[in-house]
Amino acid sequence: VQLQASGGGLVQPGGSLRLSCVASGRTFSMLSMGWFRRPPGKEREFVAANSRRNGGTYYSDSIRGRFTISRDNAKNVVYLQMNSLKPEDTAVYYCAARSGVAVRSAGRFDYWGQGTLVTVSS
Repeated sequence: VQLQASGGGLVQPGGSLRLSCVASGRTFSMLSMGWFRRPPGKEREFVAANSRRNGGTYYSDSIRGRFTISRDNAKNVVYLQMNSLKPEDTAVYYCAARSGVAVRSAGRFDYWGQGTLVTVSS
């Protein structure tokens, strides 16, 4: 599975961005997808995940209510809509995929994209 993330950039606090991640190499509908991020100087952390089986979505507490994960199986794309962005959301964002159900643990995802940088600053 190959993953290509895009959509990062510089945005002011309170602004919005939508990240996209295109998957190839495997039937997309059979993959659970996740978004993780690595803030500057910090470890990678879970952001959101979407399960292949029931479409259930999971969010970290820090972004709940501001970010939305969604997928388009026809286009092999998973999105992360980010609203009300804060400076602490600044990070490199990674999409990830796994064959099983969606989980919060990065170590259980099998495939990773290259990352896209999101900078929230005035």
